[in-house]
Amino acid sequence: MSTGFNTGAFPNQGSVDLFMVIFTIMAVLIGGFILFAIIKGFITWSSNNSAPIENLTCRVVAKRMQVSGGSGDSSANTSYYATFEFEDRQRLELRVGRDQFGYIVEGDQGTLTYQGTRFKGFSRHLSFQA
Repeated sequence: MSTGFNTGAFPNQGSVDLFMVIFTIMAVLIGGFILFAIIKGFITWSSNNSAPIENLTCRVVAKRMQVSGGSGDSSANTSYYATFEFEDRQRLELRVGRDQFGYIVEGDQGTLTYQGTRFKGFSRHLSFQA
């Protein structure tokens, strides 16, 4: 006579299988995102290394900071960017270091040195007006 209850050795086998499927899917997704970020970073690094070092006359047209993180117990991270406009009116925004960011002023004219998307330096052209 059957009582209708599961009297097997693993009464919750269905929920364990579902947990394993969800856990496996999440692990694969997280691993995929990490692998994607590593590959994308390597491609950018490789592309920058193979690009020629450019020295072009330009003008600084904008500066900005981007703050990320900083909620709860985590610390904030600040990224610094400058936008340069060349003589042909094309613009290029590059991430610059905190130290260089302080020396770059909007409206400055000078020579930008960069390699791909990598900022190498900016030397201001000094002009004294009487």
